Amino acid sequence: MMFWLSFLFLLSIIAINDVVALVVADAKRIPSTLDGPFDPVTVPYDVSLRGNAVDLPDTDPRVRRRVKGFEPEQISVSLSVSYDSVWISWVTGEFQIGNNIKPLNPNAVASLVRYGRSRFPLTHEAIGYSLVYNQLYPFEGLKNYTSGIIHHVRLTGLKPSTLYYYRCGDPSISAMSDIYHFRTLPTSGPRSYPKRIAVVGDLGLTYNTTDTISHLTRNNPDLVILVGDVTYANLYLTNGTGSDCYDCSFPDTPIHETYQPRWDYWGRFMQSLISKTPIMVVEGNHEIEEQAGNQRFVAYSSRFAFPSKESESSSTFYYSFNAGGIHFIMLGAYIAYNKSAEQYKWLERDLAKVDRSMTPWLVAAWHPPWYSSYKAHYKEAECMRVEMEELLYSYGVDIVLNGHVHAYERSNRVYNFTLDPCGPVHITVGDGGNREKMAIEHADETGNCPEASSTYDMYMGGFCAKNFTSGPAAGKFCWDRQPDYSAFRESSFGHGILEVKNETWALWTWYRNQDSNTKVGDQIYIVRQPDICPVHHTLPKRWFADS
Repeated sequence: MMFWLSFLFLLSIIAINDVVALVVADAKRIPSTLDGPFDPVTVPYDVSLRGNAVDLPDTDPRVRRRVKGFEPEQISVSLSVSYDSVWISWVTGEFQIGNNIKPLNPNAVASLVRYGRSRFPLTHEAIGYSLVYNQLYPFEGLKNYTSGIIHHVRLTGLKPSTLYYYRCGDPSISAMSDIYHFRTLPTSGPRSYPKRIAVVGDLGLTYNTTDTISHLTRNNPDLVILVGDVTYANLYLTNGTGSDCYDCSFPDTPIHETYQPRWDYWGRFMQSLISKTPIMVVEGNHEIEEQAGNQRFVAYSSRFAFPSKESESSSTFYYSFNAGGIHFIMLGAYIAYNKSAEQYKWLERDLAKVDRSMTPWLVAAWHPPWYSSYKAHYKEAECMRVEMEELLYSYGVDIVLNGHVHAYERSNRVYNFTLDPCGPVHITVGDGGNREKMAIEHADETGNCPEASSTYDMYMGGFCAKNFTSGPAAGKFCWDRQPDYSAFRESSFGHGILEVKNETWALWTWYRNQDSNTKVGDQIYIVRQPDICPVHHTLPKRWFADS
């Protein structure tokens, strides 16, 4: 008996050594942040790669309504704060758009999910809530919109890394969906991670978008992170007329209009992916969608389920959740973020509660990047950076994910525009495929540096961008070459995949739409160094004072 136990123990040691050897061998082929900082690289723009940046029309079968009556459609899964709970969302009934709309009664149809670990029978049942939202314009000639009934149901008591089957709808009126499935994420722990997390931004619903989602789906992610700018419904008038540039084509409209059915088209197109793979979304500027009564972000806040309450947030604009050994923090760039704001105080509390022994990785995401060298949106989010960067740095955020700029860029480790081995890696993936023009001009190229006054953004705290005070660009608003903080940049559509291997190593890969599924556009191991980058472990004193 002792012989066999010793033999099995020896085999396990050999297996572990083999895995370590494979990881080390892989690391030799792929650069890591330990090799950095890297000399900046720019891949020249290929003019043939703009692709088919044209929105799918409402006649495309992928966006047309295929259900009857109050049968569920636009079905999606999103996460709660941990593996043991998810949200199921869907829409029933038809939207209305016109001058004489009559909202549906959200209480007329039940919000029910039947689920279980076997397809038959579905042994568990959960009941949620429903709502209807309106997009109203108090101007003559503009059409109003009222949604179908939007349902959100939270499932609880789930097992980690487990396949669940579910149906949603209202059985009392024979309006149940087909059977779908999802897999829960692993439990939190230093050796417990989702295999692949897809990261995408600025999607829209173009033929480029369909390429992005096709490539992304073939990578078989366990989770999708969408860093803002979802449907681009605000590139349309209420009569359905669209443009690549709203302000250029419609400069005289009394309010920035939207065509809300684009949200329904997007939900239908995405259902095949997000009915089985959880999606977590944070707002972008294209979700502002101002309407009567100075209301904003109504579609965004209504259509998605967010773990706001579970993560002790009072807003759909910022929240947090765990994905195995990763703690994700989703922040709002279009809501108050200064040190006296509720979002900032929430962020302090959330960071202070993170247990790095259980979730070693800390990833933050919001829409507009702090570190971008493109001319488009250059230093636009500087006010947010000034307010929040020090706090995130002090807690050792490892990776920052952004969109907004319609291109790809990865930074060296950076803090306060200075290369810093303890700073996070900032990654911009605003290249999901939307119909607006791709960002191809860089602020450091001759004649491209914007005027400082042009970086003002009324939705993001005003004007904070100033000239650099130190380093090679001291006294200037822009560098005269690719900045040192910019490690790699390329103007192509695509998506990213994050694969956390263990508590200190994670593989980041960026895939371009024009390539085969196996060809890599950019790849690097991001390596945590907790031994040289200590982080906070206790609640800051100011939190106790404010509580």
